[in-house]
Amino acid sequence: MPTEESKVESILKAALELFVERGFHGTPVPLIAERAAVGAGTIDRSFASKEALVNALYQRWKQTIARQLVTEFPVDRPPREQFRIIWERMAEFALSHPRELSFLELHHHGSYLDKESLAIEHSIVEFGAGMVRRAQKAQAVKKADPVLLIELVLGAFLGVFRAGVEGRLKLTKPLFMTCEQCCWEAIRA
Repeated sequence: MPTEESKVESILKAALELFVERGFHGTPVPLIAERAAVGAGTIDRSFASKEALVNALYQRWKQTIARQLVTEFPVDRPPREQFRIIWERMAEFALSHPRELSFLELHHHGSYLDKESLAIEHSIVEFGAGMVRRAQKAQAVKKADPVLLIELVLGAFLGVFRAGVEGRLKLTKPLFMTCEQCCWEAIRA
């Protein structure tokens, strides 16, 4: 007999799949229940709303990627090496969790994200902006708004990722690292 914890995990797995396939607004709760093989009441007991469910998923995976990016981050290394390490860690996440990264990308602008979800996103951007400011102080990257440089690089990363998900590129670590070199060339001083 499934435990409540295993039912919640089934709900989260089904919701992730459906939110990626159909989007937030195109995913009715009864369909999540059907895919998770639980009753709709189980979802209602576990999550206050569909918004609470999408936020639980968003927070779980944003925190996972944040931990992967910042754990034992080499703050004492040169900016070029830090950039490579961050990129490599993002590539590893993308290759090992493509559905989860697709989910995060599809939902990071959602009006249904709560304060906690937005705070996690903000902390990741602040970490990156701090990294860019230190690199600018070392005259390693261009003098531009740190968020602009982050968005430029992240846009390239996600563009390559999306091309892989859509079958236009074969996603491999060497492919991501070629893109990393190109992006560094674009932002270096």
